[in-house]
Order: sequence, then structure tokens, then C-alpha cells
Amino acid sequence: MSATAVIDAPPEEAEQRAAPPIPARDKPTGLPLSLVVGNEPIKIALLLAAVNPLMGGVAIGGRRGTGKSVMARGLHRILPPLEVVKGSSFNIDPNKPEEVDDFLKEQLAAENKTLDQLDKDIIPTPFVQVPLNVMEDRLVGSVDVEESVKQGKPVFAPGLLARAHRGVLYVDDLNLLDPELANILLSVISDGWVQVEREGISVRYPCRPLIVATFNPEESEMREHLLDRLAVSLSVDATPLTDLERVQAVEGVLKFGNSKHNEQMLREAEEEEDELRTRIIFSREYLKRVKCTHDQIKYLCEEAVRAGVQGQRAEIFACEVARASAALDNRDSVTSDDLKLAVKLVIAPRGVFLQQPENMMQPPPPPPPPPQQDTSDEDTEEDKKEDEKDEDEKEEDQMPEIPQEFMFDAEGTPIDEELINFVTKQQKGKSGGRGLIFSQDRGRYIKPMFPKGKVRRLAVDATMRAAAPYQRPRRQRALKDDKKRFTSSGRERKVFIEEADVRVKRMARKAGALIVFVVDASGSMALNRMNAAKGAAISLLSKAYESRDKISLITFQGTDAEVLLPPTRSIAMAKRRLETMPCGGGSPLAHAINVAVKTGINAQKSGDVGKVVIVCISDGRANVGLNESVEKGRVTESEKLDKEAMKAEVLDTARALQGLPNFHLVMLDMENKFVSTGLAKEVAEAAGGRYYQVPKATERSVTDVAVGALAMAR
Repeated sequence: MSATAVIDAPPEEAEQRAAPPIPARDKPTGLPLSLVVGNEPIKIALLLAAVNPLMGGVAIGGRRGTGKSVMARGLHRILPPLEVVKGSSFNIDPNKPEEVDDFLKEQLAAENKTLDQLDKDIIPTPFVQVPLNVMEDRLVGSVDVEESVKQGKPVFAPGLLARAHRGVLYVDDLNLLDPELANILLSVISDGWVQVEREGISVRYPCRPLIVATFNPEESEMREHLLDRLAVSLSVDATPLTDLERVQAVEGVLKFGNSKHNEQMLREAEEEEDELRTRIIFSREYLKRVKCTHDQIKYLCEEAVRAGVQGQRAEIFACEVARASAALDNRDSVTSDDLKLAVKLVIAPRGVFLQQPENMMQPPPPPPPPPQQDTSDEDTEEDKKEDEKDEDEKEEDQMPEIPQEFMFDAEGTPIDEELINFVTKQQKGKSGGRGLIFSQDRGRYIKPMFPKGKVRRLAVDATMRAAAPYQRPRRQRALKDDKKRFTSSGRERKVFIEEADVRVKRMARKAGALIVFVVDASGSMALNRMNAAKGAAISLLSKAYESRDKISLITFQGTDAEVLLPPTRSIAMAKRRLETMPCGGGSPLAHAINVAVKTGINAQKSGDVGKVVIVCISDGRANVGLNESVEKGRVTESEKLDKEAMKAEVLDTARALQGLPNFHLVMLDMENKFVSTGLAKEVAEAAGGRYYQVPKATERSVTDVAVGALAMAR
């Protein structure tokens, strides 16, 4: 976690920096959090994040109009004010000399003072919203063009991240944010510092905000590595409001908008907010003393392993959530309830296990029977036992509390009934989108970049910023050369632009995805596979209009693979092409993967397809080599590959997928667990994809796998 947000390389004419201006401070606005109806898990997560900044933040998913931004602004209302160094543009804490920006370091060195000797100020907790069309220079800070032209040297203007330090950084529609800007946010979350190296300036300043991100899964996919950097990611759609709650929410909004009731409601809400604000202040003090013991950390790690969580961030965040939960209840130690809450909020949503119907879940094991007491002992022996019991109770009080049983079993299946319902609802509330296509031709202007070849669309703003600090020396040089001083029409130049200053626009537009079903049409189960894939293709096509998705279906049997349905959005064409489907014969898996890759690459060249997801319905066994498929009957018996060579060929073909941009493989094994050879899983691992075992695959299950692959693909 040592990466920094480094933006561009500094140009050659670097000069002395100037002190930044002081930004305006935000005051709390929005609806009080106490007036928000429902969504209790999300409100608890927001309170925990307010207590423990090491959680990084909270991501809230949900469709439009579900109150995501209302809860983010409601959290801001209850945050206590901050003590900062007076005049600081970066909200520097006067009690933390290790978090000092470069400008303040220069000031302390020039005045020969320490941090505690500077004047202090109390400000409201900043609330900074990142606009969807924000540019890099606005986010991290850049050259102040006007001041730089006046002073003839680079003057740094702080960005949004500078104002967000120790405050709330609200990112609406995080899944629609430019990937490079999202990477900057990831770097800031991990390192806590922003390093700006651009246009003649070099600045380093701290940035440790509480990040509250929202996203609508219907608009675009949410990249997994973004959510992985935040402790908690929950969905509003997972717990929809009841009819009574919807009525209460509407009545509350109407009353809040009425001037007669507004003051009264605010007065009542402010009393609750004051209590919460005071509670947060005390909880932050308790947090300094709360620690997880070795056994408690071991329990969380074992739960993460049982749930199939990838990486170690889940366990780290779970510890921080458990500590925050204990501190919020004004306790110095973590209990079993805190650990269960951490598993519910952090580990369970990150689990990669497959959900099963609730009636198939095994009931949790019964609790151990209580120890029986022997009443036949004499009074003296009872007294001794009571004394020993008191000593044991004292020892038990000192031991950390750990749940008596795990919430996940060894197979990665939740055995806690409440956890089953929670995770099932959360996963239903998250669905994937499609992504973006970047170019210099058409789309939305997202950032400037250095030109590569011919300049098509000039980024005037970025070009002016790059040229602003050097206008004074260029103007002086132009006085000696009339060709540079005057334009071709004879007018005197006001701004001097050189080739090194030129920046072009990088454009982005929404892209659809291509789902390629690759179906093994050989063997006795071929008809079931084909019917499931056919139904899934038709089902996805019926929803592909808004998402711009295309569907393709490739079958492989006999000696080669055939594109039965080319990439299309037409349901009529799909039904016509899929009326007759060949079955039986060999299994040329390597050739099928090659045909799927060619189909995906050709679709990407059209400019309308970004992500390609190959859903291969096969057990992974191949009995026809690639040379037999290509040569078509011209291969002799001696030239045919044996089983081991065919297996190696399939794995090599799958490994090649890792080098293709926006290609993802999903292996769907329909064999029973005791029959499957595990080859399909090896193929998925070789391609860096995912493996699912669904013995009784249906149209719905195949559709869910395809949609889930779009959401989880990076």
C-alpha cells in the first residue's frame, strides 16, 4: 500500500511554486439521517465508518430514487467539527505532524516554528462531491492559469481531494467514473497521500477522507477491485421498503418541504443529531483502546476462508468493523456480536460461494448441552465448587468472546439463517453493466492527454494550463522576433503556445457487451446443454436493447466448431437460427475457444462492443485436436494427438485469453460432482476466469451465470 497518485510528468520549464489559496468550507446540508426510513444495515455501516476512518468508506448500490445520496448527506450532518491549522488549504490536523503538506513544511521551516505553535481553527467537517465529468486537474489540483500568467511562475490551485482530507468524499455513480480517475481514488485510499507532478509543479499533501460511494448497477458494471478497497458494500435494493414504510417516507418528505413543519422537524432531528455527534466523539476515544485478540482475528480469518473470500482485505476490514462496533457501544473490548456483525457486513458480501435454495441448506448444528450439576455433594464441597466457579468466571471474563459456531461451513455455504437471507438479498441487488469505449473521435470528453500522431480534437483548457506558467519568458523572447510576436494576419499574439503544450481530448462512450455461448454438443447430455443455452440466449436478447448487448452461440461437435448464431441483438434472427441444432460426435474444445476468440475480436473491431464474456458449457474434456479441426480430415492417425497432448493444447489455448483485453471466460460444468474430472476447473484457472458447477443447469441458471460474469469481470 505505498502507491501514490502521480499525474503526468513535469515539463522541462519547472519553476518555483507559490502558496495555494484557501478554499471555501462546506456546511452540512440535506435531510437528517434520522428521518430516513428503512435501510438499517446501511445506516449502521455509515455510523461505523464515521467512528473508524480505517474502514476507508462505504459503497451503496441501488437503482435511482432509492435515497443513496440522502443517506450520504445525512451522515455528513452528524459528523463532529474538525480542529485544523488556521489558514490550511488541506485541513491539516495540528496534533499530527506526520500529516503535513509541502507548503506547510516550507512555512514552518521559514518561520522556525513547530506545528503546535501555529494558530488553530474549528471548521465543519468538509463534504466534497466528485462530479461525474471531473477532470484530473480538478480532482488532484493543478496550475492556476490566471495567477500563473500574472506572476510568471506556476501557482498551485488545490483540487477536490485537498478539501476532502479528514472529511467526506462523496462519489456519485462510481461505476460511471473514468477508470483512470477511479485508479487515482484507489491510490489515495491505499496510501493516504496525493502526489502531483505536472506542468512545472511538484506537490505532496495528505488525503484521508471518509469515502461514501454510490452506484446504479443498471447503468454500468461495478469493478470488483473498486469495491474491494472499501470495507462495506451494500445494496439498497436488497431491503426494499414495505408499503407502510413508503408511506412514512413520502409523508416525511412532504412535511420537511412544508415551511410550517420544517422548523419543528429540524428542531427534533437536531436533538437526535447532537446525541449521535456526541456519541461519535466518545466512540472515537474508545476506539483508541479497542483491539482484536489473536483468537478473534483467527475466527475472522477462518470465516473468510470458509466463505471463499479472495485476498486479505476482508479480514483486515472485518477487524476494523468489529473494533468500530465495540467503540460505538462504548466498550473497550470486542464481543462475539461485533464479530458476527463484521462477518455480515464485510466477509459475507465478498464470498464467492454459489447460493443454493434455502430449503437445501443444512440446519445449523444444535448448541452443546449445558453441563449437569451434581446435587449430591456435601455443603463443604459445594462451597469449594462455588469458589472454583467464581474463579473460572473471572478467567472467562478476561477471555475474549468468540461465537460458539461458524457462520459458514467448510464448503463455503452460510449456515446462519439470518446470514443466508442477508447475502441472498445483497447479491440480488447487484447486477452488472457493460463498460466504456475510449477513443479520440466521439463520446464524452473525460480527460486531456498527450497527442499521438495527428491532433483531432484539441483540449483547449489543458493546453492553456500547460502554457500559462511560461507566458512571461516566451513574450520576452518574442519581442526579439516579429514572426513569433505577430500572427499571419498581423495581429499581436496574446498567448504563446508551443508544441509541447498541446493536449488532445480523450473521449468515452458507453459500450455493449458480447456474450458468446460455447456449447458442447457432443455426448448424451448435449440436448440439455443446447436447450439451456438457447433459452438463456433468447432471455438475454429480450433485455439487450437498453444495455446494447449482443449474443452469439457457438456449438462444437464432430471435428470442428460452428458459429450457429453470429453476434446479434435480433430475437427473430436468434429464434430462426436456433431452430435446428446439431448434436453428437467428438469434442473439439480447443477449436471452439479459438472460434469464440475470433468472433469476439471481430465484434470489438466494430466499435460497439467493449467486453466479451465467453460462457463455455462443457466438462472440459476434448477428444479432437486443433490440427484435426483445421485440416478437416487431412490428418493421419499418426499425426493425431493423444489425450494428454489434447489436454495441454486446451490449457494453452485458455492461457492465451489472459493476454486479450476485455476477454473473460466462464466454465459451466453440468456434470455431477462425483462424475466430473475437474478438467473444466483447470481450463477456467488457466484462462484466469471463473468456474461454476451446476449439475442441473436450466435457462435461468445459465442466464444468471452470464449476467454475474458481466458484473464480476474486470
